Amino acid sequence: MEKIDTLSPLALAFIGDAVHTKFVREYVLLNSENSKVNNYHNLAKKFCNASRQKEVLEKITPLLTEQEKDIVRRARNAKSKHKAKNYDEEEYKKATAFEALIGYLYLSGQKERLDEILNFSVKE
Repeated sequence: MEKIDTLSPLALAFIGDAVHTKFVREYVLLNSENSKVNNYHNLAKKFCNASRQKEVLEKITPLLTEQEKDIVRRARNAKSKHKAKNYDEEEYKKATAFEALIGYLYLSGQKERLDEILNFSVKE
């Protein structure tokens, strides 16, 4: 846990992006009737984009613990050298904050809480 607390919010977002993408891909694969890989990809894109991640973060923010809110705040305010191609800065920062939260929960072993938020992220 000490090591996790020393990671930058952008490092948490780095792993959080991978965790979220893997979860979404598994969800799409197991919950859709499409059999073509391109169809899976298009379905996954609905959930794995900055707009969707921003939307999910805004909905779950009132339900977050103080520690989770701190992770989100730090990640949203982190200075990144990368700019999103197709999203405005607010969407990109909130998406990064969502990914950092996912990364934090994953690395800190909070599986039940992680599953709760990941499942919320794929609700229509």
